[in-house]
Formats: sequence, C-alpha cells, structure tokens
Amino acid sequence: MLNGSRVLIADDEANARRILEILLRKLGCEVFSAADGLAALDLVRETPIDLLITDLNMPGMSGLELLAAMRGNGHTFPVIVVTAYGTVETAVAAMKLGAFDFIIRPLDVEQVEMVIRRALEVRRVHQENVFLRDEMNKDWGEFVGQCPAMQKIYELIRQAGPSKASIFIIGETGTGKELVARAVHSQSGRRGLFVPINCAAIPADILESELFGYVRGAFTGAHKDRIGKFELAHEGTLFLDEITEMNPSLQAKLLRVLQESRIDRLGSNQSIEVDIRIIAATNRDPLGAVQAGRLREDLYYRINVLGIQLPPLRERREDIPLLARHFLKKYRRSLGGGCFTLSNEVAQALSAYAWPGNVRELENMMERAVVLSQGLEIGVRHLPQEILITELPVTVGSAVDDEDMDLEVGVAKLEKSLLNKALGQSVGNKAKAARLLKISERTLWYKLKKYGLT
Repeated sequence: MLNGSRVLIADDEANARRILEILLRKLGCEVFSAADGLAALDLVRETPIDLLITDLNMPGMSGLELLAAMRGNGHTFPVIVVTAYGTVETAVAAMKLGAFDFIIRPLDVEQVEMVIRRALEVRRVHQENVFLRDEMNKDWGEFVGQCPAMQKIYELIRQAGPSKASIFIIGETGTGKELVARAVHSQSGRRGLFVPINCAAIPADILESELFGYVRGAFTGAHKDRIGKFELAHEGTLFLDEITEMNPSLQAKLLRVLQESRIDRLGSNQSIEVDIRIIAATNRDPLGAVQAGRLREDLYYRINVLGIQLPPLRERREDIPLLARHFLKKYRRSLGGGCFTLSNEVAQALSAYAWPGNVRELENMMERAVVLSQGLEIGVRHLPQEILITELPVTVGSAVDDEDMDLEVGVAKLEKSLLNKALGQSVGNKAKAARLLKISERTLWYKLKKYGLT
C-alpha cells in the first residue's frame, strides 16, 4: 500500500529527520527532506507529495504557518505535525487548521507507523474518489443506455443524490450496482470518501473488525490500532455490497450505528461519532432474504428508504449494441488504436443472447474481441461459442423461408427460437424454462441436446 508514496519531512533537526527517513524508507516510501518551512514550500512546488510530516517549531516559518500556506495553495494531501509532550495544545490547534493527526516526541515507532499508514490510506482513497467523481461527472461515466428503464434510474440518482436517505440497490450480479452507488455519492456533495466493502468476500469473523476497526490488544494478532471502514467513510458514503451475506448479529450492530451515528472500535470503550450515508446492495430478492432469515426485517426497512431496482441486460436489449461499442472504444483506447465497428451478424448475435452475467459479461466479451481482432471490425469469429449458438427470436411467419417451405426445417427454427427465449427469461434455470414452455424437464433436456444448446 505504501510503496511509491511520496513523503516530505520538514524539520530543522537533522537527527529527527534521519529517524523518520529510516522508518519511511523501511515502509517503502520515497522520502524528501527540508530543513525549514520555506524549503518545504519550494520542494512542493516542484514535486507531487502524498504526505507532509512537519515539526511545529522551526526557524523562519513555523509548522502552523507551513500548514496554512499548504492549504492556502490548494494542496489537499494529509499533514502530520510533530510536537513535544508539553505543546500538545499547539498540535490540537494545528488539527483545527486542517492537520490530519499529530505525533509526540519522543517518538513511539509503532504509533508513528500506524498514523503514517492511516494518513496514506486516506490519501489513496481520496485520490481514487476524486478520479472516479470526475469520471462520473463526464456524462455519467460508464453509464450507457437509452431504454426507458435506465432513464428512470438516471432520474432516481439525480433526485436521491443530494438527500441523506439510505438507499438499497437491487439487481443481478453484473448489472452495475456499485456504479450506481458511486453516481449517487458523486451527486450528494458529501465531502467525505466513497468507501466500498463486499460483505460476501470477507469472512464473518473478519468483517466486523474491517467495519469497526480495533485497538491494540483487542484480540490475538491485534498488534496496533486500526481504523475501520465506518471511520474512513466519515462525512462520506459507505457502500455495503451483498449485505444479505452479512452475519445477522453484525446486522444488529449495523442497525445500532444507523440509529445512533456512533461506533465502538473492537476492544475500546470509547465511542466515536460518525456521519455516514449508507448505500446497500444485494443480488437476492430482499423480501425473500428477510423471510429466509438472511436479512433482519428492521434493518431492511431502515436501509430501504429509497430502493433502486436495476434491470438485467436481457430486459434492455436495445442498449446492447450501444454498450458493446462503448466497451470496444474503451479497450481499443487502452491499446492506442482506432475505432472498432460491429458487423450486423455480431450485433444480432449479441442482442439475442440471454446475458446471465449482464453488463459485466458483455464488457469482458468485448475486451476478448479486441484482443483477438486483427483489424478494426469485430466479426462472429471473435465471439465465444455460447453466443454463436443463440439466435434471435423469430415469429411463426419468419421461421419459414419463402423459398423453402420445408416443414421440418421451419419447425426446428421455431423450436430453437422458443427454447432460447425461455432460457433467457429463466436466466438458464431449466426447471423454470420447462414450465414456461409447458413441457417436462426431460423433454426440455432432449430438445436442448438435439439443437446443441446444452
């Protein structure tokens, strides 16, 4: 995490600078030094900096004056001030001017390392959010789609963004739930960070410490204090992806945070006030998850102040060619090439496919096509086999070629079309597809094998 981070030390004592230089280089940082505030200002004008560590008492320009000058020049990197034990009040004054934190001499190496890591993590997330916010404000970033369902989503985002209401985003995997959450945050005007966490990707016994943080000695292996996602998202947005996978006991603690706006780090008796907006998401039916005991009913109603239902890609087929061209442009740009075109056969095949992986699957497929292509046109040879065996739904009239009245061929075309349509509507669920077609599962399997659709 720290490798390559640029840290500037401003201190008039050479030995003090040397101690911090050794620690920072050990952490993998690139270190710059200045013997006074004026030299630090000159260096920042020429070199991008991720973190400033400054002594408060320096000749010429004090640490407070240096901090004020940095903020006055528009620099947003975190500043850590170093002070002697007897001047802690001055350090508190520095924090009121915008300092990130302070450390006291004589230095406690573990404490100094913890503060540095926390400051650089906040810097990293802040830079990432600035970039994503800029991208999101450019015609909604990755949002591509003109269908009525997506137009409603855009309007919901615009209306929900400025409010403080909790939001529950529901949609299948790959439909863009995190993208919507980032868009809401970008429209909110909240000055804090957008902090995402995937509740399904983290073991239950670790998720609590990731959310709440912990103090040194809270449990075996807790060798130092650690800030949690709640604190990191202070005055910002916390995105809880796949919230139905969260342990019910942890859901109860989350509900308490939402009600009281306070958290307790693991192992600590001191409450910390937090101002966060919660956006949650799931790929499950939330009411079904409540009935199954996977989601607390009181938590569901607490976070579902505003619900956003994302449509699967198969329900917005008119957007598929637009999305495909968007992703082709995105990946071709990364290779420094020209503009790709889609053949009519490819556009037809993409529009007919069921897309169980939704937009994410389409993006991956277009990246694959760019890698395999030799020219600037994407043809059917660049598509995977599962796309090529899918045909567009046809009507009874179009199933029969005017010049070929072969009944067996016409029936086969119609059966294959209906099979594909049923599989698309059931998202590959064979039992559901059989019910839609009003045939047995055994018959369905026979016909899938007959037409090579297994």
